[in-house]
Amino acid sequence: MTDSGGNEYYWCLKHSRVESGDDVCPGRDRLGPYASESEARQALQRVKERNEEWEAEDERWESR
Repeated sequence: MTDSGGNEYYWCLKHSRVESGDDVCPGRDRLGPYASESEARQALQRVKERNEEWEAEDERWESR
């Protein structure tokens, strides 16, 4: 798949791949949409980073 204007890209959790167009799994199996194939490929890393940020914020909030 290539990055082309107007398309939405998804990271498929079931198949561990980028999907777009008519080649997408059901919503329960994917993350997105993303503006580019590159962003979709980084989806799991971004999820990990956000979870770490939220956990750190929870710890700060609970320690008050």
